[in-house]
Amino acid sequence: MKKEFSLMIKPVGASCNMRCAYCYYLGTQTGTDRHARMTAETLETVIRNYIASVPGPVVRFTWHGGEPTLAGLDFYREAVRLEQKYLPEGWECWNNLQTNGLLLDDDWCAFLAEEHFDVGVSIDGTQMVHDLYRRDVRGEGTYEKVRDSIRRLQAHGLQPDLLCTVTEETARRGAEVYRALRDLGTGWMQFIPILQQPQQVSSESYGNFLKDVFAAWFYRDLARTQVQLFSEMIRVLQGGSPGLCWMAPVCGNVLIAENDGSIYACDHFVDPEHRIGSACEEPLQTLLQLPEQERFGNRKREALTAQCRACPYLEMCGGGCLKDRFSLSADGEPGQYDLCGGLYAFFDYAVPRLRRAIELAAKDPSPSELLQTLIAEERGRYRKTGRNDPCPCGSGKKFKNCCQKRVP
Repeated sequence: MKKEFSLMIKPVGASCNMRCAYCYYLGTQTGTDRHARMTAETLETVIRNYIASVPGPVVRFTWHGGEPTLAGLDFYREAVRLEQKYLPEGWECWNNLQTNGLLLDDDWCAFLAEEHFDVGVSIDGTQMVHDLYRRDVRGEGTYEKVRDSIRRLQAHGLQPDLLCTVTEETARRGAEVYRALRDLGTGWMQFIPILQQPQQVSSESYGNFLKDVFAAWFYRDLARTQVQLFSEMIRVLQGGSPGLCWMAPVCGNVLIAENDGSIYACDHFVDPEHRIGSACEEPLQTLLQLPEQERFGNRKREALTAQCRACPYLEMCGGGCLKDRFSLSADGEPGQYDLCGGLYAFFDYAVPRLRRAIELAAKDPSPSELLQTLIAEERGRYRKTGRNDPCPCGSGKKFKNCCQKRVP
């Protein structure tokens, strides 16, 4: 039986027209030429192989980088043509382009709209934070160009997903960053913590950032803006399974196709040790079911620390991504998710509030009635807490220096 999986294609390898300060990928050594564009022959082979390997009837292509638009618009026109050439009758293709947005002119946007691409655009919240880290090859800030590309996509009828990294600098501005992204009006955003880089966010700062974002979202935009992590948490609380690989109990079902057709176990493990084969030589379904790939995916669950196994929120984080398990647990066991403490504190804050929202929503109130009830209950929670009292959340800080700013 064919297993479900996704394929992320890197048509230009590590090539990029930006020099983001925290980029982990630009210096990776992969393929015969990590900056070459995928050849027409390799593109056709990868598309044919992938369509033949999935159970269908929906085939999901994700185009990533580096910066995938550097492959050129004609490259994607050919990709769409090849998808239709090899797609069985009754099947459909779904394409997602993850881009920094710099090259998205009207021709690009018209094509993406006509071919019904989903688009993800990287933008780090406010202009100050974005331009601090996301500069072009000349060292110039890119915020205004990216913002204009988002507006151009919207003018063509596309609402892109917004991808925002979280550094220590970003984490100090949680509510401000959230509002800046919300006001772009796309309706969807995702936050990606930066780790193992000079700009890395600390566990405590990440937890506080998520609390600040949650409070800004929960008491105003609950019914009209989606934040990926919060949506995944709601899915789990309603009895579903997380759709994000880092939250899932096992991984290994998102293969990476580099520009030379090489296949890797995961986007964060593009190295010789995790190269499992080539799309030009073997069926992708065969590579997916290799013992070493299954061991890679199962290691996420099998390598959990005792602290993780006993955690009440394990089903919401899956112990974190394997690449980020480089800390010690509370009892000194290696392999603990580096953001565990902050994420646990955030879950402690957010999960009861989400459970209450789900309970109230089951009574089918209007969105305004739901928010009014949630706001009144939140204010009541702190009614007897003075500014200088210990914060009820247990942080050890005074209320005025902790959760007071999150009360609507």
